[in-house]
Amino acid sequence: MVQERSIMKVADNSGAKFVRIFRLLGGSRKRYARLGEIVIASVQSAEPRKAVKKKEIVKCLIVRTAKAFVRADGTHVRFDDNAVVLVDEKKQPRATRIFGPIPREIKEKGFDGIFSLAEEIV
Repeated sequence: MVQERSIMKVADNSGAKFVRIFRLLGGSRKRYARLGEIVIASVQSAEPRKAVKKKEIVKCLIVRTAKAFVRADGTHVRFDDNAVVLVDEKKQPRATRIFGPIPREIKEKGFDGIFSLAEEIV
């Protein structure tokens, strides 16, 4: 489960490596975020000479969670790590490439731009 203060890996080439979540969107008493939700995070480490810098506040879409989720057909899907993709105000990706597997539920939630950049669909 992803909650406030969770450290997440960044699965794109925006320049950020790890982010720390500090706000879950969707209500003041929301405790956990799931796959396909947008959260606000702070960049903890970043690559030099890239667009995103350390300490920058960014919006992120959760694309992988270690906590399993159930699909409509009854199958359980879980990943080895927790990962996010940085998005802008229009919910489009800030990067040009996305690494690792992306579940098809991302497209169902309306993030077609991120889905089209994914190299592996699960």
